[in-house]
Amino acid sequence: MKERIITGIVAGILYLGLCLLGGYAYHGLLVVMALIGYYEFVIMTKSTPFGAPAVIGYIGVLYMLFPWTLMHLEPPLSIDRSMWIVMLLLLSITVISKNKVDIKQMALLFIGAVYIGTGFAYIADTRQTPDGHGLFWTFMLLASIWASDIGAYFTGKMLGKNKLWPSISPNKTVEGAIGGVVFAIVVAVIFSLISPELLPMTNAIFIGIAAAVVGQMGDLIQSAYKRIYGIKDSGKLLPGHGGILDRCDSWLMVFPLVHIALLLPF
Repeated sequence: MKERIITGIVAGILYLGLCLLGGYAYHGLLVVMALIGYYEFVIMTKSTPFGAPAVIGYIGVLYMLFPWTLMHLEPPLSIDRSMWIVMLLLLSITVISKNKVDIKQMALLFIGAVYIGTGFAYIADTRQTPDGHGLFWTFMLLASIWASDIGAYFTGKMLGKNKLWPSISPNKTVEGAIGGVVFAIVVAVIFSLISPELLPMTNAIFIGIAAAVVGQMGDLIQSAYKRIYGIKDSGKLLPGHGGILDRCDSWLMVFPLVHIALLLPF
């Protein structure tokens, strides 16, 4: 527990400090986190971490995380077109290798690139929103996600009786999940009360629900594929916490969703 607390404090100060700073420093941190996250995914799926297929995935992640907005540039290819090229290259490796490279493995590497690259790209976009309030939106989403985690943990400890999804995550309970939703909504509503001109109450409530429900789904997704591969953590970068994917599983789902669902009012 001591190791977990120390790691959490150090990592939190580093992350939030660079988030406050913004610009290339914060974006660079997200690029590093995304590449480490993809490395963890590649290792977990038992692929060669620096073989040709994995390198194609790294390039796809880097393309999605390239600081186009910060550099005031338009990407030469849209994200969907660039990822189609990544998919084509990965699937072609199966053909070129005469099936020595399993198409299932190529599909997994492609899913990992989309999952991790898209998630971190939306985290970066949130900090760089055109309305100039990216710091507010980033902190609001992070606070809502963390509130959901804390609420689910303590509510589950005190009131949890009914298992939520025992075959995937045996410790999670229905009561904990509901507690997570309530805590997330409360935190999002507080942000609305602080800055009602930025965040209408209705949006805050829906964001709180999304942060809890989709955030918990992101956690369950991570638990599901770790269980398939028989591992406890995706990595060992953060002592007591696991890897990047272990810490960011909820973020990778919540940040894209609030943009896609147009829940951020700008």
